[in-house]
Amino acid sequence: MNATSPEWTPSELMVAAAARQLVDGEVVFVGIGLPNLACNLARRLHAPNLVLIYESGAVGAQPARVPVSIGDPALAAGALAIASMAEIFGPYLQGGRIDVGFLQGAQIDRHGNLNTTVIGDYARPKVRLPGSGGACEIAIHARRVLIIAPQSRRSFPASLDFRTSVGHLEGGDARARLGLPGAGPVGVISQLATYVFVDGDMELATLHPGVTLDEVRAHLGWEPRRASSVGATPPPSAEELRLLREELDPQRLYL
Repeated sequence: MNATSPEWTPSELMVAAAARQLVDGEVVFVGIGLPNLACNLARRLHAPNLVLIYESGAVGAQPARVPVSIGDPALAAGALAIASMAEIFGPYLQGGRIDVGFLQGAQIDRHGNLNTTVIGDYARPKVRLPGSGGACEIAIHARRVLIIAPQSRRSFPASLDFRTSVGHLEGGDARARLGLPGAGPVGVISQLATYVFVDGDMELATLHPGVTLDEVRAHLGWEPRRASSVGATPPPSAEELRLLREELDPQRLYL
């Protein structure tokens, strides 16, 4: 299993693939790490009017350097506004003004539900994780959700140890029956492949260069649903790589 080439790394490929899914003018609720790089890469290429909102209160952030946390002062410089967390989660998120929410998790299941709470039994966990933060609200209210996650049988299990943030619940029309306002997860980008959701079930859409279907199967806790024609993920372009390496993350903090 290796999506690395002499020209790019798996992380660079994941960021480029995620950036291409963003549309100019969208409002994106973004976290630190690979989602932040993806959003800022999209802003420099095909989506200059992307509006980035961070949980700490930065609205329309345009960080000149890679931020190391959601409280990094780089997010405030040049931002359209600095709001309170209550405003971010109230009028913005719960008010239906967030087009895209980027999420990550320790575990994701085939329906896009996420675990960021515990590994193992809740009463006696093997690992206690940070918890939800704002992820459960983003998962419910963002118009659509994109997930970036490293793929393995441990991180993509058949069933979660704990459901922190809802995706498509048990699949089908489960979200609609609960009256959840957002569409839920629409895409997953891992170091091996990209996925979409069909009837609330994760479906393999593209394989990254050098990755086989057997390798994807070996790193999933279930048999993957496949599109009628599984495509190939385009590799990062020379300009995408230049921006990532020279402007967005030259110190390789996240790449």
